[in-house]
Amino acid sequence: MKRILRAFSILLLTLITGHCVGQVVYVTDQKSEADKIIFITDKKSEALWTIYKTSWKTEAVRGSGIWFFTEWKSEADMVIYFTKWRAEADWIIAYTDWKTEAGKKK
Repeated sequence: MKRILRAFSILLLTLITGHCVGQVVYVTDQKSEADKIIFITDKKSEALWTIYKTSWKTEAVRGSGIWFFTEWKSEADMVIYFTKWRAEADWIIAYTDWKTEAGKKK
């Protein structure tokens, strides 16, 4: 029961915040517990978000496209699942090596 309430709370918070890209991200192996299902593309022109992976938690800013990956689900703002199929993805992302390129496609 606690697990269901926790999942519902995370979903509700995601809806309330307007689907912002979380700064602290946890990658799960279970599609059912993910907030977002992500497909990674090599072409930045196809991506909804361009993501910069940072090593510093303090650099990540909500909604900026700068993600810090955590090993702890409890400290994550967003739980994601990576898929091999574009059709089942909620978001299509591309990675960048430059912080200035990070963000949502306009």
